[in-house]
Amino acid sequence: MSTVKSSVNRVSLISDFKEITKMRLSLSVVFSALAGYLLGAIEVDIYTLILLAFGGYFMVGASNAFNQIIEKDLDVLMDRTKNRPIPAGRMSVRSAFIIATIFTILGITVLYIINERTAMYGAISIFLYTCVYTPLKTKTPLAVFVGAIPGAIPFMLGWVAARNDFGIEPGTLFALQFFWQFPHFWAIGWFLFDDYNKGGFYMLPTRKRDKGTAVQTIMYTIWTILISIVPVFGVTGDLKLSIVAAVIVFLLGLVMLYYAFELFKKRTAIAAKQLMLSSVIYITLIQIVYVADKFIR
Repeated sequence: MSTVKSSVNRVSLISDFKEITKMRLSLSVVFSALAGYLLGAIEVDIYTLILLAFGGYFMVGASNAFNQIIEKDLDVLMDRTKNRPIPAGRMSVRSAFIIATIFTILGITVLYIINERTAMYGAISIFLYTCVYTPLKTKTPLAVFVGAIPGAIPFMLGWVAARNDFGIEPGTLFALQFFWQFPHFWAIGWFLFDDYNKGGFYMLPTRKRDKGTAVQTIMYTIWTILISIVPVFGVTGDLKLSIVAAVIVFLLGLVMLYYAFELFKKRTAIAAKQLMLSSVIYITLIQIVYVADKFIR
C-alpha cells in the first residue's frame, strides 16, 4: 500500500513541477529559441544548442513560477487556474520560490556560458514578465503590450546566441513574434473573458468583447503578416527568405487573418478559440519554414 502511495505522490510531484514551470509553454519557447539559433548559426554547434534549450527552459520556468507565486490569491478565483499547485495547496509558496530562484540562477548562468548578450536578454525577459507584466495584468490592458516583449525575446535570443550580436536580423525576428502576440493573447482573452473577469484581469484592448477589440486583432494580424515577408526583399541582412518560402509564409498568414475576420464577424468564444489555435499553428510553421528555407537554399 505504501509503495502505491509513494508512487502516486511521485507522479503528483512531477505533475506539479510541470505545472509550476508550465512545461508545455516552456518547451514552445525553447522551440522558438532553437529556431532562431539555427537561422543565425554559421555553423551549428550542438553544445550551444543544448545550452540554449536548457537555458531557455530555466528562464521561462522561472518566470512562470514567479508569476504563480504573485497571482496565487487570484488563481483561486478562476476555474482554469484554481487547481494549480499553490492555490490548490499542493505546493507551498516557499517551495515555489525555491524552484523559481534556482531556475533563475541556472537560466542566466547557462545562457551566460553561451555569451553575455544572451544572458542579458534572458534576465530582461524574466524581469519584465515577473515585475512589470504580471502586476499590470490587473491594472490595464497595456499589460499585453509589456508581456509581448518577453514573449518575443526567445526567437531573437536564438540568433543572439549564435552571433553574439544584435542587429536587423534578430530585430526582425523579435518584431515578428512581438506583433504575433497580440492576436494570440487577445484571442485567449476573448474566449476566457468570464474567467479572467473573476480574477480581475484586463486582457482585451477595449476591456470588452466588441468590434473595437476585433478590429485591433485584425490590424495586428496584418502587421504580423507584413513583417513575416520582409526578409524576401533583402533588407534584413543575413536573414533571408526565398520567394517560394515568402509565398508559403504569406499564405499561412492569410489563414490566420481569415480567423481574425471570423472573430470580427461572429464575436463568439468559438471563433476566438479557432483564432488562438490558428495563431499557434502559424508561428510554429513560420519558424519551420524560415529554418527549412535557409538550409534548402
